[in-house]
Amino acid sequence: MSSHKLEVFTDYVCPWCYLGDSRVKKLTNIFDIEIEIIHFPLHPDTPKEGKSLIDLFGTNQEDIDKKNQNMKILMSNESLPYSNRTHTFNSRLAQEIGSWAQSLDIKTSIHDNFFEAYFVKGLNIGLKKVILEIVAKSGLDKNEANDIINNRTFKNSVDKDWEKSRTYGVTGVPTYVYNNHSIVGAQPIENLVKFLNHFGVPKL
Repeated sequence: MSSHKLEVFTDYVCPWCYLGDSRVKKLTNIFDIEIEIIHFPLHPDTPKEGKSLIDLFGTNQEDIDKKNQNMKILMSNESLPYSNRTHTFNSRLAQEIGSWAQSLDIKTSIHDNFFEAYFVKGLNIGLKKVILEIVAKSGLDKNEANDIINNRTFKNSVDKDWEKSRTYGVTGVPTYVYNNHSIVGAQPIENLVKFLNHFGVPKL
C-alpha cells in the first residue's frame, strides 16, 4: 500500500464524479498512490422515490435534454456509456454499502457498478433491492449487505465522511485532496497529473 494518498470526495449520483472517476483510475497507472473514496452529500434531502431533474434544477425539459446531450459528448470522449437522466436519487444507503465494500480491503467493482446502475441503466440506487443486485454483481455477500442496510452498520462511517467534507470546506464534487491541498471538478487528466507532480508524488 502506498504512503501517498489522494482523497476523492464523490457521490454516486454526480455525473462529474462518474466522469472524474475514469480519470482518477488512470492516475493509478502513472503514480504510486492510493485512492481513498470519501462520500459526499450531494443531494441528501432527495426523497426515496427520487426527484425529477426538472424539479432539481428548476428548469424545463429542453434544458435537461441539452444537459444530457452535452454530458453524453463528454462521456463519449472518455469511452463511458451514458443514458439520458430524468431523475436524481438518494444515494445515502448506496454510500453506506460502498463504505462497507471499502472496509473489506479487497479489490471490488462496486463503485463502478453503482455509477453504471444510475448513469447507464437509470436505476434508483436508493432502493434496497437495487443495491443488493449491485452487491451481487460486484461479487460481494448479498446477505451481509442486507444486514448492513437493515442495521445501518456503516451509518457512522458515512457520517464521518460527510463531516470531513464540512471540515475540509468541500462544497462541490468531485474534489481531490492531497497534502491538504485540493483541486475541484472533473479536471482533465493533464491537470490531475500536474497537481500530483507539484507535490512530488513518485511515479511507477
